[in-house]
Amino acid sequence: MTTPDRSLVFVQFYLDCLSHASYLVGDRTTGRAVVVDPQRDVQDYLDTAAQHGLTIERVIETHIHADFLSGHLELAERAGARISYGSVAALDFDTDPLADGERLGLGEVELEILHTPGHTPESICVVVREHPDDALPYGVLTGDTLFIGDVGRPDLLSSRGRSAEEMGRLLYRSTRALLTLPDDTRVYPAHGAGSACGKNLSAELSCTIGNQRRGNYALADMTEDEFVAVVAAGQPAVPAYFAFTSVRNREARPVLDEGSAVPALTPEAFLAARAGGATVLDTRDPEAFAAAHLHGAVNIPLGGRFAELAGQVLDAQDTLVLCGDPATAAEARTRLARIGFDRVLGALAAPVDALGAAYLAAATRVEADALAGELAGAGSEFELLDVRGPGEVRDTGTIPGARLIPLPELLARLGELPTGRPLTVICASGNRSSVAASVLRARGFDTTDLRGGFGAWQGEVVRPADTAPDGVTA
Repeated sequence: MTTPDRSLVFVQFYLDCLSHASYLVGDRTTGRAVVVDPQRDVQDYLDTAAQHGLTIERVIETHIHADFLSGHLELAERAGARISYGSVAALDFDTDPLADGERLGLGEVELEILHTPGHTPESICVVVREHPDDALPYGVLTGDTLFIGDVGRPDLLSSRGRSAEEMGRLLYRSTRALLTLPDDTRVYPAHGAGSACGKNLSAELSCTIGNQRRGNYALADMTEDEFVAVVAAGQPAVPAYFAFTSVRNREARPVLDEGSAVPALTPEAFLAARAGGATVLDTRDPEAFAAAHLHGAVNIPLGGRFAELAGQVLDAQDTLVLCGDPATAAEARTRLARIGFDRVLGALAAPVDALGAAYLAAATRVEADALAGELAGAGSEFELLDVRGPGEVRDTGTIPGARLIPLPELLARLGELPTGRPLTVICASGNRSSVAASVLRARGFDTTDLRGGFGAWQGEVVRPADTAPDGVTA
Protein backbone atom coordinates (compact mmCIF):
# COMPACT_ATOMS: atom_id res chain seq x y z
CA MET A 1 0.00 0.00 0.00
CA THR A 2 1.20 3.55 -0.66
CA THR A 3 -0.09 7.01 0.19
CA PRO A 4 -0.04 9.16 -2.99
CA ASP A 5 -0.15 12.96 -2.87
CA ARG A 6 0.91 13.05 0.79
CA SER A 7 4.22 13.54 2.57
CA LEU A 8 3.95 10.04 4.04
CA VAL A 9 5.17 7.04 2.04
CA PHE A 10 4.01 3.82 3.67
CA VAL A 11 4.57 0.44 2.00
CA GLN A 12 3.84 -2.98 3.47
CA PHE A 13 5.79 -5.98 2.15
CA TYR A 14 4.44 -9.47 2.80
CA LEU A 15 6.37 -12.72 2.46
CA ASP A 16 3.74 -15.48 2.30
CA CYS A 17 6.14 -18.38 2.80
CA LEU A 18 7.10 -17.06 6.25
CA SER A 19 3.89 -15.11 7.01
CA HIS A 20 6.16 -12.10 7.51
CA ALA A 21 5.26 -8.44 7.11
CA SER A 22 7.82 -5.63 6.90
CA TYR A 23 7.48 -1.93 6.20
CA LEU A 24 9.03 1.06 4.44
CA VAL A 25 8.10 4.40 6.01
CA GLY A 26 9.33 7.60 4.39
CA ASP A 27 8.79 11.31 3.94
CA ARG A 28 8.54 12.71 0.40
CA THR A 29 9.43 16.23 1.52
CA THR A 30 12.88 15.20 2.75
CA GLY A 31 13.50 11.89 0.97
CA ARG A 32 14.29 10.16 4.28
CA ALA A 33 13.03 6.68 5.10
CA VAL A 34 13.25 3.77 7.51
CA VAL A 35 12.60 0.06 7.05
CA VAL A 36 11.00 -1.90 9.88
CA ASP A 37 11.60 -5.66 10.40
CA PRO A 38 13.19 -6.39 6.98
CA GLN A 39 13.63 -9.84 5.48
CA ARG A 40 17.19 -10.84 4.72
CA ASP A 41 17.12 -10.36 0.94
CA VAL A 42 16.72 -6.60 0.79
CA GLN A 43 16.66 -5.64 -2.89
CA ASP A 44 12.90 -4.95 -2.87
CA TYR A 45 13.32 -2.28 -0.18
CA LEU A 46 16.12 -0.60 -2.11
CA ASP A 47 14.12 -0.64 -5.34
CA THR A 48 10.95 0.68 -3.70
CA ALA A 49 12.82 3.46 -1.93
CA ALA A 50 14.44 4.50 -5.21
CA GLN A 51 11.04 4.56 -6.94
CA HIS A 52 9.80 7.06 -4.35
CA GLY A 53 12.99 9.12 -4.28
CA LEU A 54 13.83 7.98 -0.76
CA THR A 55 17.05 7.11 1.03
CA ILE A 56 16.89 4.40 3.70
CA GLU A 57 18.70 5.90 6.66
CA ARG A 58 17.65 3.54 9.44
CA VAL A 59 16.52 -0.03 10.06
CA ILE A 60 14.21 -0.46 13.05
CA GLU A 61 13.79 -3.95 14.49
CA THR A 62 10.77 -4.36 16.73
CA HIS A 63 12.57 -7.21 18.52
CA ILE A 64 15.14 -9.94 18.06
CA HIS A 65 13.33 -12.24 15.66
CA ALA A 66 13.35 -16.03 15.98
CA ASP A 67 11.42 -17.16 12.90
CA PHE A 68 13.51 -15.46 10.21
CA LEU A 69 16.96 -13.95 9.78
CA SER A 70 16.46 -10.22 9.49
CA GLY A 71 18.08 -7.97 6.89
CA HIS A 72 19.41 -5.25 9.20
CA LEU A 73 23.07 -6.02 8.45
CA GLU A 74 22.36 -6.23 4.72
CA LEU A 75 20.69 -2.80 4.69
CA ALA A 76 23.46 -1.35 6.83
CA GLU A 77 26.01 -2.48 4.27
CA ARG A 78 24.10 -1.70 1.10
CA ALA A 79 22.30 1.51 2.11
CA GLY A 80 24.52 2.81 4.91
CA ALA A 81 21.54 2.60 7.26
CA ARG A 82 21.84 2.78 11.03
CA ILE A 83 20.41 -0.16 12.97
CA SER A 84 18.03 0.46 15.87
CA TYR A 85 16.44 -1.80 18.47
CA GLY A 86 14.77 -1.03 21.75
CA SER A 87 17.35 0.17 24.26
CA VAL A 88 17.33 -3.04 26.34
CA ALA A 89 18.38 -5.27 23.42
CA ALA A 90 21.72 -7.09 23.88
CA LEU A 91 23.51 -7.40 20.52
CA ASP A 92 26.98 -8.14 19.15
CA PHE A 93 27.08 -5.22 16.69
CA ASP A 94 26.79 -1.46 16.89
CA THR A 95 23.28 -0.02 17.10
CA ASP A 96 21.55 3.28 17.69
CA PRO A 97 19.25 2.26 20.58
CA LEU A 98 15.75 3.68 20.94
CA ALA A 99 14.30 4.82 24.26
CA ASP A 100 10.70 4.46 25.34
CA GLY A 101 8.79 7.52 24.17
CA GLU A 102 11.55 8.66 21.82
CA ARG A 103 10.40 10.48 18.68
CA LEU A 104 12.19 10.25 15.35
CA GLY A 105 11.47 12.91 12.77
CA LEU A 106 11.80 12.13 9.08
CA GLY A 107 10.51 15.56 8.07
CA GLU A 108 6.75 15.99 8.31
CA VAL A 109 6.48 12.30 9.21
CA GLU A 110 7.29 11.37 12.80
CA LEU A 111 7.80 8.00 14.51
CA GLU A 112 7.21 7.41 18.22
CA ILE A 113 8.83 4.45 19.97
CA LEU A 114 6.87 2.49 22.58
CA HIS A 115 8.60 -0.14 24.69
CA THR A 116 6.22 -3.11 24.77
CA PRO A 117 7.98 -6.11 26.40
CA GLY A 118 6.24 -9.47 26.59
CA HIS A 119 6.90 -11.44 23.44
CA THR A 120 10.56 -10.61 24.10
CA PRO A 121 12.09 -8.27 26.69
CA GLU A 122 13.26 -5.77 24.06
CA SER A 123 10.03 -5.64 22.02
CA ILE A 124 8.94 -2.22 20.79
CA CYS A 125 6.09 -0.80 18.72
CA VAL A 126 6.40 2.15 16.34
CA VAL A 127 3.63 4.75 16.12
CA VAL A 128 3.57 6.49 12.72
CA ARG A 129 2.22 10.04 12.42
CA GLU A 130 1.95 12.00 9.18
CA HIS A 131 2.52 15.19 11.19
CA PRO A 132 4.02 15.51 14.69
CA ASP A 133 0.90 17.08 16.20
CA ASP A 134 -1.65 14.63 14.74
CA ALA A 135 -4.03 13.39 17.44
CA LEU A 136 -4.87 10.35 15.32
CA PRO A 137 -1.76 8.41 14.26
CA TYR A 138 -1.63 6.99 10.75
CA GLY A 139 -0.89 3.60 12.29
CA VAL A 140 1.18 1.57 14.71
CA LEU A 141 3.70 -1.10 13.70
CA THR A 142 3.21 -3.68 16.43
CA GLY A 143 5.89 -6.26 15.61
CA ASP A 144 5.07 -9.46 17.48
CA THR A 145 3.38 -7.68 20.39
CA LEU A 146 -0.07 -7.45 18.81
CA PHE A 147 -1.28 -9.44 15.80
CA ILE A 148 -4.61 -9.29 14.03
CA GLY A 149 -6.66 -11.67 16.17
CA ASP A 150 -3.87 -12.59 18.58
CA VAL A 151 -0.83 -11.46 20.55
CA GLY A 152 2.75 -12.67 20.43
CA ARG A 153 3.44 -15.88 22.29
CA PRO A 154 5.23 -15.34 25.62
CA ASP A 155 6.90 -18.76 25.89
CA LEU A 156 9.83 -18.58 23.46
CA LEU A 157 12.46 -17.53 25.99
CA SER A 158 12.25 -20.43 28.45
CA SER A 159 15.74 -21.53 27.39
CA ARG A 160 17.04 -18.09 28.45
CA GLY A 161 15.55 -18.23 31.92
CA ARG A 162 12.47 -16.11 31.26
CA SER A 163 9.28 -17.95 32.13
CA ALA A 164 6.11 -17.81 30.06
CA GLU A 165 4.30 -16.43 33.11
CA GLU A 166 6.80 -13.61 33.59
CA MET A 167 6.70 -12.64 29.92
CA GLY A 168 2.92 -13.05 29.79
CA ARG A 169 2.47 -10.52 32.58
CA LEU A 170 4.66 -8.03 30.72
CA LEU A 171 2.67 -8.70 27.54
CA TYR A 172 -0.62 -8.05 29.33
CA ARG A 173 0.56 -4.60 30.38
CA SER A 174 2.04 -3.81 26.97
CA THR A 175 -1.11 -4.74 25.05
CA ARG A 176 -3.28 -2.73 27.41
CA ALA A 177 -0.98 0.25 26.84
CA LEU A 178 -1.56 -0.10 23.10
CA LEU A 179 -5.30 0.11 23.75
CA THR A 180 -4.81 3.72 24.85
CA LEU A 181 -4.22 4.65 21.20
CA PRO A 182 -7.29 6.03 19.36
CA ASP A 183 -9.63 3.34 18.05
CA ASP A 184 -9.10 4.43 14.43
CA THR A 185 -5.34 3.87 14.62
CA ARG A 186 -4.37 1.26 12.02
CA VAL A 187 -2.56 -1.84 13.31
CA TYR A 188 0.24 -3.29 11.18
CA PRO A 189 1.81 -6.44 12.70
CA ALA A 190 4.96 -8.34 11.71
CA HIS A 191 3.13 -11.62 10.99
CA GLY A 192 -0.09 -13.07 9.65
CA ALA A 193 -1.81 -16.46 9.59
CA GLY A 194 0.52 -19.45 9.51
CA SER A 195 3.21 -17.99 11.74
CA ALA A 196 4.32 -20.05 14.72
CA CYS A 197 4.77 -16.82 16.71
CA GLY A 198 1.12 -17.07 17.82
CA LYS A 199 -1.82 -19.46 17.71
CA ASN A 200 -4.77 -17.48 16.32
CA LEU A 201 -3.38 -15.08 13.72
CA SER A 202 -5.75 -13.71 11.11
CA ALA A 203 -5.07 -13.74 7.38
CA GLU A 204 -5.86 -10.01 7.40
CA LEU A 205 -2.73 -7.88 7.14
CA SER A 206 -4.03 -4.80 8.94
CA CYS A 207 -6.89 -3.71 11.16
CA THR A 208 -7.60 -0.96 13.70
CA ILE A 209 -7.12 -0.69 17.44
CA GLY A 210 -10.89 -0.43 17.86
CA ASN A 211 -11.64 -3.60 15.90
CA GLN A 212 -8.96 -5.47 17.84
CA ARG A 213 -10.35 -4.18 21.11
CA ARG A 214 -13.71 -5.69 20.16
CA GLY A 215 -12.61 -8.88 18.38
CA ASN A 216 -9.23 -10.06 19.62
CA TYR A 217 -9.67 -12.75 22.30
CA ALA A 218 -6.48 -11.65 24.08
CA LEU A 219 -7.70 -8.06 24.44
CA ALA A 220 -10.99 -8.98 26.10
CA ASP A 221 -11.77 -7.63 29.53
CA MET A 222 -9.87 -9.99 31.82
CA THR A 223 -7.43 -9.98 34.70
CA GLU A 224 -3.70 -10.34 34.28
CA ASP A 225 -3.86 -13.89 35.65
CA GLU A 226 -6.61 -14.81 33.18
CA PHE A 227 -4.62 -13.33 30.31
CA VAL A 228 -1.49 -15.31 31.20
CA ALA A 229 -3.47 -18.54 31.30
CA VAL A 230 -5.42 -18.06 28.07
CA VAL A 231 -2.48 -16.82 25.99
CA ALA A 232 -0.12 -19.59 27.11
CA ALA A 233 -2.63 -22.37 26.37
CA GLY A 234 -2.57 -24.23 23.06
CA GLN A 235 0.50 -22.67 21.49
CA PRO A 236 1.93 -24.59 18.51
CA ALA A 237 5.16 -26.55 18.72
CA VAL A 238 8.22 -24.33 18.46
CA PRO A 239 10.26 -25.09 15.31
CA ALA A 240 13.77 -26.21 16.22
CA TYR A 241 15.41 -23.54 14.10
CA PHE A 242 13.95 -20.69 16.20
CA ALA A 243 16.71 -21.02 18.80
CA PHE A 244 19.41 -20.90 16.12
CA THR A 245 17.91 -17.95 14.25
CA SER A 246 17.33 -15.83 17.35
CA VAL A 247 21.00 -16.22 18.29
CA ARG A 248 22.09 -15.50 14.71
CA ASN A 249 20.06 -12.28 14.70
CA ARG A 250 22.13 -11.07 17.67
CA GLU A 251 25.43 -11.71 15.93
CA ALA A 252 27.63 -9.80 13.50
CA ARG A 253 27.20 -12.52 10.89
CA PRO A 254 28.14 -12.46 7.17
CA VAL A 255 25.70 -10.63 4.90
CA LEU A 256 23.77 -12.31 2.10
CA ASP A 257 25.02 -11.98 -1.48
CA GLU A 258 21.71 -12.13 -3.35
CA GLY A 259 23.23 -12.12 -6.82
CA SER A 260 25.79 -14.91 -6.63
CA ALA A 261 25.13 -18.13 -8.57
CA VAL A 262 24.60 -21.49 -6.88
CA PRO A 263 27.60 -23.67 -7.81
CA ALA A 264 26.70 -26.45 -10.24
CA LEU A 265 27.96 -29.81 -8.99
CA THR A 266 29.19 -32.58 -11.22
CA PRO A 267 27.95 -36.06 -10.34
CA GLU A 268 31.40 -36.86 -8.95
CA ALA A 269 31.47 -33.76 -6.75
CA PHE A 270 27.93 -34.45 -5.60
CA LEU A 271 28.73 -38.03 -4.59
CA ALA A 272 31.87 -36.89 -2.79
CA ALA A 273 29.87 -34.34 -0.82
CA ARG A 274 27.26 -36.92 0.09
CA ALA A 275 29.95 -39.35 1.17
CA GLY A 276 31.38 -36.58 3.34
CA GLY A 277 28.11 -36.22 5.24
CA ALA A 278 26.23 -33.58 3.26
CA THR A 279 22.44 -33.74 3.40
CA VAL A 280 20.75 -34.20 0.03
CA LEU A 281 17.76 -31.85 -0.23
CA ASP A 282 15.31 -32.67 -3.02
CA THR A 283 13.04 -29.68 -3.68
CA ARG A 284 10.66 -31.32 -6.18
CA ASP A 285 6.98 -31.97 -5.49
CA PRO A 286 6.09 -35.13 -3.51
CA GLU A 287 4.83 -37.09 -6.51
CA ALA A 288 8.02 -36.55 -8.53
CA PHE A 289 10.07 -37.40 -5.46
CA ALA A 290 8.11 -40.60 -4.83
CA ALA A 291 8.60 -41.77 -8.43
CA ALA A 292 12.41 -41.64 -8.23
CA HIS A 293 14.91 -39.92 -5.95
CA LEU A 294 18.41 -40.36 -4.61
CA HIS A 295 18.88 -42.76 -1.71
CA GLY A 296 18.73 -40.89 1.60
CA ALA A 297 17.40 -37.63 0.15
CA VAL A 298 15.08 -35.42 2.20
CA ASN A 299 12.09 -34.10 0.27
CA ILE A 300 11.03 -30.53 1.03
CA PRO A 301 8.93 -29.16 -1.85
CA LEU A 302 9.95 -25.66 -2.87
CA GLY A 303 6.36 -24.42 -3.02
CA GLY A 304 4.63 -23.20 0.11
CA ARG A 305 6.42 -22.94 3.46
CA PHE A 306 9.71 -24.35 2.23
CA ALA A 307 12.11 -22.57 4.58
CA GLU A 308 9.97 -23.18 7.65
CA LEU A 309 9.72 -26.89 6.85
CA ALA A 310 13.47 -27.06 6.27
CA GLY A 311 14.03 -25.44 9.65
CA GLN A 312 11.86 -28.08 11.30
CA VAL A 313 13.68 -31.16 9.99
CA LEU A 314 17.22 -30.02 9.07
CA ASP A 315 20.06 -28.76 11.22
CA ALA A 316 21.39 -25.29 10.49
CA GLN A 317 24.93 -26.66 10.64
CA ASP A 318 24.25 -29.30 7.97
CA THR A 319 26.04 -28.92 4.66
CA LEU A 320 23.32 -29.09 2.00
CA VAL A 321 23.41 -30.17 -1.63
CA LEU A 322 20.35 -29.33 -3.68
CA CYS A 323 18.83 -31.51 -6.35
CA GLY A 324 15.83 -30.91 -8.57
CA ASP A 325 15.06 -28.32 -11.21
CA PRO A 326 18.27 -26.28 -11.77
CA ALA A 327 16.16 -23.21 -12.52
CA THR A 328 14.98 -23.15 -8.90
CA ALA A 329 18.33 -23.62 -7.16
CA ALA A 330 18.87 -19.89 -6.55
CA GLU A 331 15.35 -19.51 -5.14
CA ALA A 332 15.87 -22.47 -2.82
CA ARG A 333 19.16 -21.07 -1.55
CA THR A 334 17.64 -17.62 -0.93
CA ARG A 335 14.70 -19.06 0.93
CA LEU A 336 17.02 -21.14 3.11
CA ALA A 337 19.12 -18.04 3.75
CA ARG A 338 16.01 -16.26 5.05
CA ILE A 339 16.21 -18.48 8.14
CA GLY A 340 20.00 -18.46 8.29
CA PHE A 341 20.65 -21.84 6.66
CA ASP A 342 23.65 -20.72 4.62
CA ARG A 343 25.63 -23.94 4.17
CA VAL A 344 24.50 -24.73 0.61
CA LEU A 345 27.45 -26.34 -1.16
CA GLY A 346 25.86 -26.45 -4.60
CA ALA A 347 23.21 -28.07 -6.77
CA LEU A 348 23.05 -31.17 -8.94
CA ALA A 349 20.81 -30.72 -11.96
CA ALA A 350 18.55 -33.58 -13.10
CA PRO A 351 19.81 -36.06 -10.48
CA VAL A 352 17.67 -38.94 -11.71
CA ASP A 353 19.32 -38.69 -15.12
CA ALA A 354 22.78 -37.76 -13.86
CA LEU A 355 23.26 -40.83 -11.71
CA GLY A 356 22.61 -44.50 -12.41
CA ALA A 357 19.86 -46.71 -11.07
CA ALA A 358 22.09 -47.92 -8.27
CA TYR A 359 21.76 -44.52 -6.60
CA LEU A 360 17.98 -44.23 -6.97
CA ALA A 361 15.03 -45.21 -4.83
CA ALA A 362 11.25 -44.92 -5.02
CA ALA A 363 8.77 -44.11 -2.26
CA THR A 364 5.32 -45.57 -1.86
CA ARG A 365 2.34 -43.33 -1.21
CA VAL A 366 -0.84 -45.07 -0.10
CA GLU A 367 -4.36 -44.05 -1.15
CA ALA A 368 -6.93 -43.38 1.55
CA ASP A 369 -9.20 -46.30 0.65
CA ALA A 370 -6.23 -48.68 0.44
CA LEU A 371 -5.02 -47.57 3.86
CA ALA A 372 -8.49 -48.11 5.28
CA GLY A 373 -8.46 -51.66 3.93
CA GLU A 374 -5.02 -52.37 5.33
CA LEU A 375 -6.00 -51.06 8.74
CA ALA A 376 -9.17 -53.14 8.76
CA GLY A 377 -7.32 -56.29 7.75
CA ALA A 378 -4.13 -56.04 9.78
CA GLY A 379 -4.28 -52.85 11.75
CA SER A 380 -2.02 -54.10 14.50
CA GLU A 381 0.85 -54.41 12.05
CA PHE A 382 0.80 -50.72 11.14
CA GLU A 383 1.93 -47.66 13.00
CA LEU A 384 0.18 -44.41 12.08
CA LEU A 385 1.97 -41.13 12.66
CA ASP A 386 0.13 -37.80 12.38
CA VAL A 387 2.60 -34.89 12.03
CA ARG A 388 0.03 -32.09 12.13
CA GLY A 389 -0.14 -29.62 14.99
CA PRO A 390 -2.33 -30.28 18.03
CA GLY A 391 -4.73 -27.52 17.03
CA GLU A 392 -5.31 -29.08 13.61
CA VAL A 393 -6.04 -32.45 15.17
CA ARG A 394 -8.28 -30.88 17.80
CA ASP A 395 -10.31 -29.16 15.09
CA THR A 396 -10.68 -32.05 12.64
CA GLY A 397 -9.74 -35.25 14.45
CA THR A 398 -7.44 -37.92 13.03
CA ILE A 399 -7.42 -41.58 12.01
CA PRO A 400 -8.19 -43.69 15.09
CA GLY A 401 -5.04 -45.01 16.73
CA ALA A 402 -2.70 -42.47 15.17
CA ARG A 403 0.23 -41.26 17.19
CA LEU A 404 0.55 -37.46 17.24
CA ILE A 405 4.05 -36.01 16.90
CA PRO A 406 3.98 -32.54 15.34
CA LEU A 407 6.58 -32.17 12.60
CA PRO A 408 8.66 -29.60 14.54
CA GLU A 409 9.11 -32.21 17.30
CA LEU A 410 9.81 -35.23 15.07
CA LEU A 411 13.61 -35.34 15.25
CA ALA A 412 13.61 -34.94 19.03
CA ARG A 413 11.08 -37.76 19.47
CA LEU A 414 12.36 -40.41 17.07
CA GLY A 415 12.93 -42.73 20.01
CA GLU A 416 9.16 -42.99 20.53
CA LEU A 417 8.66 -44.69 17.16
CA PRO A 418 8.84 -48.48 16.82
CA THR A 419 11.29 -49.74 14.20
CA GLY A 420 9.95 -53.23 13.71
CA ARG A 421 6.82 -52.54 11.68
CA PRO A 422 5.68 -50.35 8.77
CA LEU A 423 5.01 -46.70 9.51
CA THR A 424 2.46 -44.59 7.62
CA VAL A 425 2.67 -40.80 7.98
CA ILE A 426 -0.32 -38.49 7.61
CA CYS A 427 -0.72 -34.72 7.54
CA ALA A 428 -3.39 -32.39 6.17
CA SER A 429 -2.69 -32.59 2.44
CA GLY A 430 0.26 -34.90 1.84
CA ASN A 431 2.98 -32.25 1.81
CA ARG A 432 4.37 -32.44 5.35
CA SER A 433 3.89 -36.21 5.35
CA SER A 434 6.24 -36.51 2.37
CA VAL A 435 8.79 -34.41 4.26
CA ALA A 436 8.46 -36.52 7.40
CA ALA A 437 8.46 -39.83 5.54
CA SER A 438 11.65 -38.92 3.68
CA VAL A 439 13.36 -37.91 6.93
CA LEU A 440 12.34 -41.17 8.59
CA ARG A 441 13.27 -43.26 5.56
CA ALA A 442 16.74 -41.71 5.55
CA ARG A 443 17.06 -42.90 9.16
CA GLY A 444 16.13 -46.48 8.40
CA PHE A 445 12.38 -46.56 9.07
CA ASP A 446 10.07 -48.57 6.78
CA THR A 447 7.89 -45.62 5.86
CA THR A 448 5.12 -44.61 3.50
CA ASP A 449 2.72 -41.69 3.59
CA LEU A 450 -0.93 -40.98 2.83
CA ARG A 451 -1.44 -39.36 -0.57
CA GLY A 452 -3.73 -36.35 -0.16
CA GLY A 453 -3.40 -36.45 3.63
CA PHE A 454 -6.25 -36.38 6.12
CA GLY A 455 -8.25 -34.33 3.65
CA ALA A 456 -8.33 -37.37 1.32
CA TRP A 457 -9.22 -39.62 4.25
CA GLN A 458 -12.16 -37.40 5.16
CA GLY A 459 -13.34 -37.28 1.56
CA GLU A 460 -13.08 -41.00 0.80
CA VAL A 461 -13.27 -42.99 4.03
CA VAL A 462 -14.37 -41.00 7.03
CA ARG A 463 -17.46 -41.64 9.10
CA PRO A 464 -18.49 -39.14 11.80
CA ALA A 465 -17.23 -41.35 14.61
CA ASP A 466 -13.81 -41.69 12.98
CA THR A 467 -12.86 -38.08 13.49
CA ALA A 468 -13.18 -37.94 17.25
CA PRO A 469 -9.97 -36.32 18.54
CA ASP A 470 -9.86 -38.73 21.46
CA GLY A 471 -8.72 -41.35 18.96
CA VAL A 472 -5.30 -39.70 19.06
CA THR A 473 -2.42 -41.32 20.86
CA ALA A 474 -0.17 -38.54 22.14
